[in-house]
Formats: sequence, structure tokens, C-alpha cells
Amino acid sequence: MQLRFSPYTLELRHAFTTATYSRTTTPAMLVELEHDGVIGYGESAMPPYLGESQQTATAFFRRAQPLIENISDPFQLEDLLPAIDAVAPGNTAAKAAFDIALHDWVGQKFGAPWFRLWGLDAAKTPVTSFTIGIDTPEIVRLKTREAAIYKIIKVKLGRENDREMIETIRSVTDTQITVDANQGWTDRDEALRMIEWLAARGVVFIEQPMPKAQLADTAWLRERSPLPLIADENCQRLSDVAALRGVFDGINIKLMKCTGLHEAHKMIVLARALGMKVMLGCMTETSCAISAAAQLSPLVDWADLDGAVLIKNDPFDGATIVDGKMVLPERPGIGVRKR
Repeated sequence: MQLRFSPYTLELRHAFTTATYSRTTTPAMLVELEHDGVIGYGESAMPPYLGESQQTATAFFRRAQPLIENISDPFQLEDLLPAIDAVAPGNTAAKAAFDIALHDWVGQKFGAPWFRLWGLDAAKTPVTSFTIGIDTPEIVRLKTREAAIYKIIKVKLGRENDREMIETIRSVTDTQITVDANQGWTDRDEALRMIEWLAARGVVFIEQPMPKAQLADTAWLRERSPLPLIADENCQRLSDVAALRGVFDGINIKLMKCTGLHEAHKMIVLARALGMKVMLGCMTETSCAISAAAQLSPLVDWADLDGAVLIKNDPFDGATIVDGKMVLPERPGIGVRKR
């Protein structure tokens, strides 16, 4: 199996600002796996807070290359993906690129999209939210109007202008809102007052309200919150899920954090067994990674898979958003092709 990889920079349509950072680009790596005349496509999207870069991904791929080139049976996912995971600690986005490309290759060899291989109904994909980062009222109003086709708007909060952000959006639309505080609320009493205020303004749930180290405060908040709390920074991989039961109402799964589709599927199964809600999220990504995640979307309660529409140089064609809902292409693998 041949591995090819190259750096790519995602150019955002607007500056993307959260409680802790702001950026206008996202570094990525595009990956191809070729075997028996079939090419599988994968992607690493690496916003700086993940701690990965094009340089670290390159180093990981070079380290994993001998193992990949010696693969004799690409269908043995249960053996191959843990072996790739063991090549080096961390590097979850780089591992996700290999995982996505391998799933794409396998699906193409089977001649079926992954949602069919998992036995899922493409008609059951959820609507996806459109993300609005922290910005000036003028830009927030502009972004809100751009999101007119979406049934849910995801709003980044966690700074001093939280109420202004919500009031600005509400001056434009009454669309449902979800909130991602990105660990921005550090005082549990103030967090509770904010959530009570948000509950009266059409907010559906709160994602990662408090810093990941404040689990006890988050559990206290969950007991009193009128809205569900969803773990993001506290939920990276499969090993994190069980400990979050009773602290959060649900988890947000991102391929770039959990090493790809193989582990994401296991996380969904475990969360359901624990009675937890599931959200499927993303970074700013091309249609490659978004289409891969979308294959799992019929299994989840909420999707936040707008990463490809937030960029202006998407090199792939894949899953689309029609009237706010994810639409899966009837193509084998993850369903993408190069533009």
C-alpha cells in the first residue's frame, strides 16, 4: 500500500474566533492511500490548539510509512488501526487522516458507502448547525444572515460579550441556538446564571461550559442546569467517555481528536450504552473529513459538520448541506472525489 501526503492550508471565509484564540487559516495535510489501482483519500485538519502541525504530521507519516507499505490485507481494520495508533503517542489528526483514507479505500473495494456498510439509513442524517465565532455585532449579523438555510446556529461564547452575541443574533433570527463556551466560564455560579439566561432565549444545549480540569464544578452545574451539557475538550478519545457519565449529558466526537472513524464509531456505541447523547463535530475541514464524519451522522442526535462551508478553497466534492440537512452522496467509501 502506497502512502502519499502533502501540506495544504485551509483559507477561512471569515476570521474564526473563540474564547481562547482567533485564526484565518487552518493547516492541513491531504493523504492518499493507493493499492490495487484504488486510491483512498484522507485528511488531517490541525488548528493550533490541538498541538499538531504539518511538520509533526509529516514526521508521523514518515515514521508510519514502513508499516503502511507492508500492509498485506487492508481489510483488517481491527488490527491495522491500533498498530498505526501505537506508532507514536498523540498525533490524533495525523492518525485520523490514515484512518479516513483506509476507510475510503475499503469502501471503494466493497463498492459501497460506509453508511451502508454500517447498516445506516442516509435519510436519517440530522440537520447540521452553522458556527458563528465571536465577533463584532456587524459581522455577527452578517454571519447570521449567511446562515439563513440552517435550522440550528452554533454560537461561540466565553468572553465578556456573551450576552451581546446572543442579543445580536436574536435581532436577526429566532432560529434555535446551541452554545459552545470553549471552557470560557470559570465560576460555576456565574455559569449557572448565564445558562438560565440562555435557556429563555431558545438555546438547546451548552457545550463545554467550564475548563476541563473543573469536572467537579461541571457536575455541580449539570445538577442545576436547565439545559443539557455536552463535553468537548473533556472528550477526546474512547477512554474518556465512561468517566464523563454523570458529569455531562452527552459528548461531542471529532475525528481529528479521536483518530478517525474506527474509534468514533466505538465512542458512539459506548455513549449510547451509558445513556448519553451524542454530537458529531468537526474542525474547519475540507469535504474529505466532513464527508467521512457524515457517514456516521445517522447515529447521532446532533451534527455540527459545517467545517467545509467555512472555508473557500475546498479541493473535494462530497457530502452537502441542503436546507440545513446533511445529504450523503451515493458513492463508495467516504463519498468524495477531487474537484
